[in-house]
Amino acid sequence: MDLLMTEGICSVCGDKSAGKHYGVAACYGCKGFFRRTIRAKQTYSCRFEQRCLIDKDQRNACRACRFQRCLEVGMEPEGLFSFYLLW
Repeated sequence: MDLLMTEGICSVCGDKSAGKHYGVAACYGCKGFFRRTIRAKQTYSCRFEQRCLIDKDQRNACRACRFQRCLEVGMEPEGLFSFYLLW
């Protein structure tokens, strides 16, 4: 994980990282997707048994697998709520 952060690679999709967001190196796209999913309390379902490829080019193809990947790499929903508590 540290190697990904130092090289600036998104832990979720492999795109260029925009820094550490919700506990992991993430691009703006994955950061925003994660934030919107948590705030809207979205639930997604995969049509392909949770085996979709999540990379820079295919990250928008399956929201269920993308959100699962966010959680697998360590994105923390609690980070979103603590941010809003500071305001």
